[in-house]
Amino acid sequence: MFSLDRNSPLPLADQIEQRLRGLLASAQLPPGARLSSIRQLASQLGVSPNTVVIAYDRLVGAGLIDSRGTAGFYVAEGPADAMPDAVRVEAGEEQEAVWLAQQANDQRSGVLLASSGALPATWLEDAVPAAAVQRGLARSHLGMASRCPPQGLPELRERIAAMLRGQGMAVDASRVLTTYGGTQAIDLICRALLRPGDAVAVETPGYFLLFDRLRQAGVNIVPVPRRHDGIDLDALDAACTEHRPRLLFLQSVLHNPTGWGSTAANLHRVLMLAQRHGFLIAEDDVQGHFHPGTPTRLAQLSGLDRVIYYSSFCKALSPALRLGYLAAEPALVKALLREKIVSVLTTGALSEFVLLEVLSAGRWRKHLDRLQQRLSAARVAATRQLREAGVLLEHPGEGGLFLWGAVPVGVEVDGVVKEAFRRGILLVRGATFAADGAPDPHIRFNVAFSQQPRLSQYLQEQLGVAASAQAALDRARGPRAPVGAAR
Repeated sequence: MFSLDRNSPLPLADQIEQRLRGLLASAQLPPGARLSSIRQLASQLGVSPNTVVIAYDRLVGAGLIDSRGTAGFYVAEGPADAMPDAVRVEAGEEQEAVWLAQQANDQRSGVLLASSGALPATWLEDAVPAAAVQRGLARSHLGMASRCPPQGLPELRERIAAMLRGQGMAVDASRVLTTYGGTQAIDLICRALLRPGDAVAVETPGYFLLFDRLRQAGVNIVPVPRRHDGIDLDALDAACTEHRPRLLFLQSVLHNPTGWGSTAANLHRVLMLAQRHGFLIAEDDVQGHFHPGTPTRLAQLSGLDRVIYYSSFCKALSPALRLGYLAAEPALVKALLREKIVSVLTTGALSEFVLLEVLSAGRWRKHLDRLQQRLSAARVAATRQLREAGVLLEHPGEGGLFLWGAVPVGVEVDGVVKEAFRRGILLVRGATFAADGAPDPHIRFNVAFSQQPRLSQYLQEQLGVAASAQAALDRARGPRAPVGAAR
């Protein structure tokens, strides 16, 4: 197809991207044409598959090619893709929580999901091979006529419990309940434990769909500031004294949207406050699979006393399986199981059998290792490019998917976000993650997509113009008096 210059200072991934852009521009690769697979092109060019992945990911982000899962990569069809959008139903208003969730999952061609909460499809397409689906289905002699127990397949729950015990949690299969991802775990907790008028403490910033679900439940949302080392303990204590919350939702590991962690000392104090004020804690660990080390979790420290722990395989393994899980004391599991039966009856047997096969075959751990290596490299590249573009990253976090970056003083973040979407870049402003909707100069960045030159070029343009305007304003005002000078 083409050759690479090994003596060029231009990285090999950049060379591949440029060569493919040239072939696309000259129509040598026509719309709808299938590209070489990652492994095929890597073998032809004598490079690592990851080098090809970087180039393909950039072209997907630029809207020039489409990833179609196991079917491979294809040249984007161009204007023909606009027709479905003409009849597309929008679930909410721009930058509103439900609208943002829709944008991330619609995966429209040409839109760079720079603030998405998901990984690129290319990072997940080999995680659950077709053979694993076949072997999973073969685990049941009833095949597609199989039913799934509402609590989840016993063998799968035991696998999940063993995984949690490996993280230091005292859990057996009887304390595990499978769910349709972390979002359903939140829904079941709200259904089982909350009544209109209850007070519920939440971290701010925090997960925006949680806030919408709590508003549906008619509860009194009590925002508590999130710091880079954990929830603000003094503010939590004061909120508990004033509002007597029934429940606290907390993300102890790789907090969404900031990527921050929690110290063990902070989590110990949270448990002490829970004991003193009598509230339960719902610990969201959906992002925890992306942590490169061995973080401390509330469920580990508490032995599930006053803690409902939940997580998901959707983000790190497969959105197609839509499977998550929660762990709690038996009395709480019983209440949550009743709500699951009433709302959806049970999760799908096929998904549970496939997940059981993946966990049993040892693919999960190997897949996570590869993901963490990719995320680590992406964080380095995204951090450098965002800082060069003028984004302020005061606390980059411990790892994982997100960077929490602020625009410079004088820049209107809403304008940056709206103009980005007009140009096919999805950014999410900080106010969307605020429990009370308060203005916030931050943007959540997904490191996997924020490596794209298209994003850094846009931000340099937007933030550079604002910085120049601020400098001109400062010059017009004249020199400022030194601090402490007489007036």
